[in-house]
Amino acid sequence: MWQIPESELAVLGDVSGLDVLELGCGAAQWSISLAKLAARPVGLDVSARQLEHARKALDAAGVDFPLVEASGEDVPLDDESFDVVFCDHGAFNFADPCRLVPECARLLRDGGLLAFSKVTPIFDLFYDIEADELSDRLQNDYFALERFEDDETVDFQLPYGETVRLLREHGFVLEDLIELRAPDGATSSYDLVPAEWARRWPAENIWKARRRR
Repeated sequence: MWQIPESELAVLGDVSGLDVLELGCGAAQWSISLAKLAARPVGLDVSARQLEHARKALDAAGVDFPLVEASGEDVPLDDESFDVVFCDHGAFNFADPCRLVPECARLLRDGGLLAFSKVTPIFDLFYDIEADELSDRLQNDYFALERFEDDETVDFQLPYGETVRLLREHGFVLEDLIELRAPDGATSSYDLVPAEWARRWPAENIWKARRRR
């Protein structure tokens, strides 16, 4: 939310000629940007309605690539099909990581990159579930982080150590963990996190891990 698109895509490096799967592509803005960088993207989303928006966006942008309606926990694509699996929030917020990470490992080729952004455990520690608002005081037990559920959505979260162990268990080597901080004077159209809060604590982070067989 505090990063401009160019800087967030920069974590992927040179994507020219690479097969890239976006998990939870929504209206496919990121995949369209990747296609314009000469990648070969595939957009996946569990929502048929979102994929309808994505098809219109592809037509408007003058690009074409496959769109797949499926869950990130059960992807109907072949093993070792991709050089990069990429997710901007999307599946890594709303899918069970214990099923999602093995799928990413299956889909990636040897040496392939997994890069995803999501809300941080710190954010969820400060989130007041009953009041449905972010606090400046700790609200939740760090060691009980797993899933947050309301009438509309289920959000998954793990403590940092559990995420690292899950990645290693499925053959990933952690390359970077980028904790985003709102710059001075930052503004955002996304109102979940006030800028002054995001100056004190990271609300989002970006994980980069490399698949090793």
